[in-house]
Amino acid sequence: MQDLWRLPALDLARHIASRELSAVEVVDAHLQRIAELNPHLNAIVHVLDGEARAAARAADARAARGEPLPPLHGVPFTVKANIDMAGQATTWGVAPLAHAVVPLDAPVVERMRAAGAIPIGRTNLPDMALRVHTDSSLHGLTLNPWNPQRSCAGSSGGEAVALATGMAALGLGNDIGGSLRNPASACGIASIRPSYGRVPDAGLVPHEEHLLAVQLMNVQGPMARRVADLRVALDVISGAHPRDPASLDLPPARRRGPVRVAVLAEPPGGRTDPAIAAVVRRSAQALAAAGYEVEELTPPRYEEAVATWARLLIGDFGAVLPQLLPLMGEDAQRFLVTAGQGVPPLDNPLAMSGLMLLRDGIARAWSQFLDRTPLILSPTWTQLPFELGFDVATPEGTAATIEMMRPVVPANLLGLPSACVPAGRDAATGLPIGVLLTGARYQDELCLDAAEVIERQGAVVTPIDPVRA
Repeated sequence: MQDLWRLPALDLARHIASRELSAVEVVDAHLQRIAELNPHLNAIVHVLDGEARAAARAADARAARGEPLPPLHGVPFTVKANIDMAGQATTWGVAPLAHAVVPLDAPVVERMRAAGAIPIGRTNLPDMALRVHTDSSLHGLTLNPWNPQRSCAGSSGGEAVALATGMAALGLGNDIGGSLRNPASACGIASIRPSYGRVPDAGLVPHEEHLLAVQLMNVQGPMARRVADLRVALDVISGAHPRDPASLDLPPARRRGPVRVAVLAEPPGGRTDPAIAAVVRRSAQALAAAGYEVEELTPPRYEEAVATWARLLIGDFGAVLPQLLPLMGEDAQRFLVTAGQGVPPLDNPLAMSGLMLLRDGIARAWSQFLDRTPLILSPTWTQLPFELGFDVATPEGTAATIEMMRPVVPANLLGLPSACVPAGRDAATGLPIGVLLTGARYQDELCLDAAEVIERQGAVVTPIDPVRA
């Protein structure tokens, strides 16, 4: 059999269930891959080798007894270092939280374990997950395996790099401004930002209570190399949980008949690299060939949605900046402060109330649009991953970084599902290009169905061996 770390998660689970492979063999293969690559890439900041091997032995003993096996039995996965794991520190990438050990798993980790998956490492993120480039003042820089001079994006950058290089079969991240989808595009893997409420979001560090922007726009979600793996992981972690009062039990929602897709190859509000727009249009052709009804359309109030996301996120976090900034490193502080310049503060009840009125109007307009056209195909980023340091070197670089990620943020503002799937590579640089499928609320499966159509083109194949400078 080929190198085990190359196999998709569902293939691993099937081979383990049939006793063709042992969980110990699978975990050992991934730990060996980590040992070979991680010193160079710095994707995984804490390897759980002892715990993973013990869990693998227990998994094999369960299989030997002939017990029913859960869907991800023996499959190794990694966990972003701002998601709670019992007995581990939830560091958020900053030194003041290096020893913030928590007593219980986050709901998503709890559910992955219950599905038989085995955690093998914690992955890197930028300070407090508030930068779209993965460079932590505690854990250091994570390299993009396709080009070490380009950003692997963020904030779930360590997850994306671990998956793209075969150090894990599945991953868990989160997304308040594209943090599941930004690095998926930059590293050539798949991810989905689930609909608001579908996946429970709960944690103890830095606080159990969340700011309003976090309550409304943050989600936990899965990352994988294949859409089929993503689909199963999403099913595993979904559903109501008592620790998240906003979480819901939802039946799968599928539409019958042809599905209309709005193609937004060059989103308003900034420039789009022609190579990226071409990948979006090729993806639209693949969908049309599969029976989708595609048309170039722009959702209503698009630029307003992007600006409202920024004002809600930055304005709400502005209230806690005096407490937040001292936790963060210099580059992370510079990005956050520079990004906030020109964003009006939410410094009184009328400002917040007015913003919520604006959000409600945008949500209604998008809901009516998505009722007729339930999928939007767009770039994930409108430019290729930037060179290291670009996002903080100048105010213009910070502004350009926020501009290029504009397609990801309407889904955060409005609580919509949004999946990223690799769809092409840039001819000049070889970097992967991911496209985005954003859908109507609770139409997560519709996003994944379309993502699988695009995935079948085989434009990007992972895992890869990293390019070394």
